[in-house]
Amino acid sequence: MSVTDPVTQSVLEWFGEIAKIPRCSKHEEQIGKWLLEWAEEHSFESDMDAAGNVVIRVPGSAGYENSAAVVIQGHQDMVCEKTMDSTHDFSKDPIELVIDGEWLTANKTTLGADNGIAIAMALAMALNGDLEHPPLELLFTVDEETGLTGANRLEEGFIEGKILLNVDSEDEGVFTVGCAGGNDCEIKLPLEFDAAPAGKGLFVLRAGGMRGGHSGVDIHEQRANAIKVLFRAFDYVAGKNEIALADVKGGSAHNAIPRDAHMVLFIDKGDLDSVKADLAEIEGVIKQEVSKIDPDLTLTIEPSSESFARVLTTASAKKVVNLVVGLPHGVAAYSYVIEGLVETSNNLATVAIDGDHLKVLSSQRSSLLSLLSAHARTLEAVTQLAGGTAHIGEGYPPWEANWDSPLLARCKEVYKKTFGKDPVVEVIHAGLECGIIGDKYPGMDMISIGPTLKNPHSPDEKLLISDIKKIWDFIAALLKELK
Repeated sequence: MSVTDPVTQSVLEWFGEIAKIPRCSKHEEQIGKWLLEWAEEHSFESDMDAAGNVVIRVPGSAGYENSAAVVIQGHQDMVCEKTMDSTHDFSKDPIELVIDGEWLTANKTTLGADNGIAIAMALAMALNGDLEHPPLELLFTVDEETGLTGANRLEEGFIEGKILLNVDSEDEGVFTVGCAGGNDCEIKLPLEFDAAPAGKGLFVLRAGGMRGGHSGVDIHEQRANAIKVLFRAFDYVAGKNEIALADVKGGSAHNAIPRDAHMVLFIDKGDLDSVKADLAEIEGVIKQEVSKIDPDLTLTIEPSSESFARVLTTASAKKVVNLVVGLPHGVAAYSYVIEGLVETSNNLATVAIDGDHLKVLSSQRSSLLSLLSAHARTLEAVTQLAGGTAHIGEGYPPWEANWDSPLLARCKEVYKKTFGKDPVVEVIHAGLECGIIGDKYPGMDMISIGPTLKNPHSPDEKLLISDIKKIWDFIAALLKELK
């Protein structure tokens, strides 16, 4: 696809610059510094708070100087995921952008359009002399992906606008007006060990090839969870063979459905054929179950070159398996109010042996605080039954929909006039910063929009290029109306 539209070219140019800057969650120092330098270079006022959030203030265009300010908001950080064979180093390497037909994607890594496209679009708008607009406050928060930390630490007076356009939704033509709240549960299970058995071979059991994805946006699709697949396979194979568990690791982020997981095992080489046969059997069963959504799922076992001096005792290994098999993953309940909306879910996100403990991270979401709390209690109870401890994080609140919002009414009118059709208005299961920002700044009228983005939080992330101009045209028309 050849990009000829000048607006789209401008946005993509700025996105290309942003893609060169490391900005994994909790490591936004370089992108924050770059944004302040960009503002100074273009003679815009800017500020950074103690959390690292950045605001860039753009004066209103001619005739709009005294209009009320509008906040255009996105987040600086990105989920840093890559394929197993990628050598990409997110701490220093630029994201390698690839145009694939009508889509923009990246080479074996997450693209970072979630939410770099919001930054790129805002910067391009600030420099566009043809745009008619009120004063703009370009607000770029930090650490959205690991707990909405930046939004939580916003201080009074950092922004003044009472209308906020969040550019972090993932379907053009859809207005998001509410979202789920969420929290994390950190689980620790104490372990006991024996010396590694002599005379046995060391092998790696891997579960891979799964699509993964966003634990809010994609959870309803019932994509396979690599941790669940791995433990189910191990539970089956270990029930028929003598196997010692030395190590386990899976998943990468609290809000990403795990794509890969592995175990390190001691196995008698004489039992290897039996183990492989049993593994092939359970792989066939699982692949048949998920063939429509995860056709590339694989379970493999191969020799390991690592060295381990200890293994879990039989009793500890059993506790580990029972805990992980027992922990919930996926949709827990659908909304009784909004048809088709996932109300409550759980993402079994990461697992690893760390020292003398098994550590598990699980992430919960719900549109109702009461159910969020109840679901967290379920995880706590399962953990306690296994002999472990669970720490429930503070989390963040749901963003409750305001169906009488003046901004929503205006946006619907502008969209219909611009594109000749009505937008879809929805509440989503993913988390957005609007709920927190609304609590911080009472009276804020908000809506979330964005270009179509597929498979965020995974190396399959891709952005529909043509939607950049659509979102631009809508925001431009809306800003013109807000005089």
